Amino acid sequence: MFRSLFRSTALLPVLMLQACSLTPGMEMETNSPLSHIEVPTMKDGKLVKEKAPIIPITADLIIEKENLKQQASMNSLPTDSTPVTPYKIGPHDRLQITVWDHPELNDPGSEKIDPTLAGKTVQDDGTLYYPYVGNIPVAGKTVDEVRESLTQGLSRYFKKVKLDVRVLSFQSHRAAVVGQVKTPGVQSMNETPMTIAEAISRAGGVTEEADTANVTLARDGKLYKIDVMKLYEKGGMDQNLMLKDGDVLNIPDLRDNKVFIMGEVGRQQALQIGSGQRMTLAQAIAEAYGVDFNSSRPEEIYVIRTSEMKPEIFQLNGESPDSMILADQFTLQPHDTVFVGTAGVTQWSRVLNQILPSSFTSVMSRAAFMGM
Repeated sequence: MFRSLFRSTALLPVLMLQACSLTPGMEMETNSPLSHIEVPTMKDGKLVKEKAPIIPITADLIIEKENLKQQASMNSLPTDSTPVTPYKIGPHDRLQITVWDHPELNDPGSEKIDPTLAGKTVQDDGTLYYPYVGNIPVAGKTVDEVRESLTQGLSRYFKKVKLDVRVLSFQSHRAAVVGQVKTPGVQSMNETPMTIAEAISRAGGVTEEADTANVTLARDGKLYKIDVMKLYEKGGMDQNLMLKDGDVLNIPDLRDNKVFIMGEVGRQQALQIGSGQRMTLAQAIAEAYGVDFNSSRPEEIYVIRTSEMKPEIFQLNGESPDSMILADQFTLQPHDTVFVGTAGVTQWSRVLNQILPSSFTSVMSRAAFMGM
């Protein structure tokens, strides 16, 4: 009986070693400049598979990141600023043309026209048809220029022509305001240049979930970051750009700005970054109730960043308490994942917990049954 029990007990280390070799641990490959697996990466405009670089968090790295951030903020706004010019007529605009002393031109056939249908619409090719004058190009011209063209055309048939031109409906120049505003949609531009602040106001203002510090402006195939919070709270008029035809202003959702804390921390969770606020690696670790030094590898604190399909992995060696100075100066970005590595003894303990119920417990139950 004892011999059988001894043989069963002696098999435990073998079973444990087998289980340990088969049980994957949540750890990254140490002493390597690259990630263990290949990940999708954007390179030269194409999506390829590469191993992500593992970059040590040092003072030099933090200085480099801050310098790049300041340079990006200086060059983040479009350089092609829109000058204040008179409104340029375009396709689908509706014009009201009034010729004095010639009611037959203003109301042909004495028909009463619905005000919503009044006026003449500029065609897709940018031309406008008018009696006696025919088709004339008006796209890209101001109201004054169209008035001059019509006056010259009608003067061949009438004496002392006096007429007036005004835009009834502005349809050719439009910008879209989407995201966290109360009434998102497309907005038409008129004689008054429309700024970012005016566009948001027309859209009913931002919602409570709006991240006004990270608004984006899509223009001519490029994306620009606009800090509307700076405009609202600090009067940063450099952010209040005039919109152009085809612009798309997107106010993002604040709830998407989260940092994920995983691994050997007091509490694994997702942390919300407030609008316009800054979260450092040290703050994130503190919010997660700190690093569990009994079960972790403090030298393996990772920040995994996958923004814009250019994944990077940053590593902080947290064995020394003064490394928290670097952690407090390393700024996290939305969607970053902070991972604290697991110590080898902790992985071994977890393997034991997996196999003990099935092996050791059954042996002890058998021994108890036999009267040990």
